[in-house]
Amino acid sequence: MLARLPGYLAISPLAAGRSRGDDAGMAITEPQPGGVLADFSKRLVEVDGVGKTVYTGGSGPAVVLMPEMPGISPDVVRFARWIRDAGFTVYLPSLFGVDGAFPTVADGEQVVRRACVSAEFRAFAGSGTSPVVSWLRGLARTALRECGGPGVGAIGLCFTGNFALSMALEPAVLAPVVNHPSLPLDDPGGLEISDEDAAAVRERIDRDGLKVLSYRFDNDRWCTGQRFAAYQALLGDAFDGRVLPGESANPEPPPFFRDVVGTPHSVVTAHLVDREGHPTLRARDEILAFLAERLSPPTTTG
Repeated sequence: MLARLPGYLAISPLAAGRSRGDDAGMAITEPQPGGVLADFSKRLVEVDGVGKTVYTGGSGPAVVLMPEMPGISPDVVRFARWIRDAGFTVYLPSLFGVDGAFPTVADGEQVVRRACVSAEFRAFAGSGTSPVVSWLRGLARTALRECGGPGVGAIGLCFTGNFALSMALEPAVLAPVVNHPSLPLDDPGGLEISDEDAAAVRERIDRDGLKVLSYRFDNDRWCTGQRFAAYQALLGDAFDGRVLPGESANPEPPPFFRDVVGTPHSVVTAHLVDREGHPTLRARDEILAFLAERLSPPTTTG
């Protein structure tokens, strides 16, 4: 995701592979104990023998919030806190990067490179669904079992954006939110999902009447209009893709987003403007309303 270099994709699989394991020179600042994640519980969740750190907080129906690249930044935690405070139980899994910190530009680039060659992720066109989605579906089952309710919400951001759609193959997932999906990195009109999974997702959406909510900025180079058109072609009227003007994005995001992403991108995190009536804050409120509508227990009469 190195927008400073020529072309849409700045990391080829081979170039990324050369950087694999180059952790010795990294100097990521570890978050201090009691930092931005202090009001969330930290636990290890195992799915099929694979354990990952998950931060949880709140009460009510469960929402799995996946981090954006390059990790669980304070902006992602802020969004998790908004979801929690709106009456949901947030499950925030650690998938890459350093939890609770804003990385330097160089460290953020290293996180991207490692993710691109990781066996858990499929960052490039033609690779199909990322294997980590199977673990995330298991997390959704765990969340439903622990929280109850009709189902679970799934929110993907950037690198994990499309994971929310792939997670819809798990029956527990009732409210997928696909925010500014950036994969595959080398195909602006591609979808990070196998043909088999795409067909199965479409079948489930048709059968169960699911809706998929999605956001992007109109001048986002990582989540383009071509990508939204591909979602529309796959999902039809079930895809609710909403586009915000790029000039509404926060003009002073953290350094990784300013220097590496280099374009309006993260609608409800790094590029959100926390001001009443602002388009990005309205997007946040629309997401919360979507979760409430889809995850509220059915009402009974009589």
